[in-house]
Amino acid sequence: MDLSVRTLCLAILNFGDATGYEIRKLSTEGKFRYFIEASFGSIYPTLARLEAEGLVTVREEALPGKPARKIYSLTESGRTEFVKLLAAPPAPDTYRSPFLLVAMCAELVGPDVISAAIDHRISQVRSEIETLDGISQESECQPAAQFILDYGRHCMTQDIRFLEDNRSRIENIARSAESAREAAE
Repeated sequence: MDLSVRTLCLAILNFGDATGYEIRKLSTEGKFRYFIEASFGSIYPTLARLEAEGLVTVREEALPGKPARKIYSLTESGRTEFVKLLAAPPAPDTYRSPFLLVAMCAELVGPDVISAAIDHRISQVRSEIETLDGISQESECQPAAQFILDYGRHCMTQDIRFLEDNRSRIENIARSAESAREAAE
């Protein structure tokens, strides 16, 4: 399964009706933020295609003094399509990390920058763990949702543990490179 905005929209609507704005918010700040980020520029065309294919329906809800908002619902055909997408083998996870680029260039930036980057990364991961804890507490998590929250928490806890247990390795690489540069001057 290739995770796309299409799959994301179907997934979110599988759990309940939503507006395009709510789908965007869930994909950037909510419990779906760990799967794929979707922009408004990709969500609305995708929802239009899903509606044209009969996979979602849309209804307008009038708001006093504001434009009507469109609320999307998954159809039975949409649910069938979503289950079909889920049945395909998942694509490999993608992982991008600005921290790892800094670590890869440890010889260039020196030990102070590396130490600060590690501290910052640990702080970021702890913040993400707090976010997962908040998601877990804010709603009645279904067992499958609790599983993925626990999995995420485990991965992040191991990330912190690795950095704390091994930070001296990369700090020493940066320190050695800095000493070599100073000796060459």
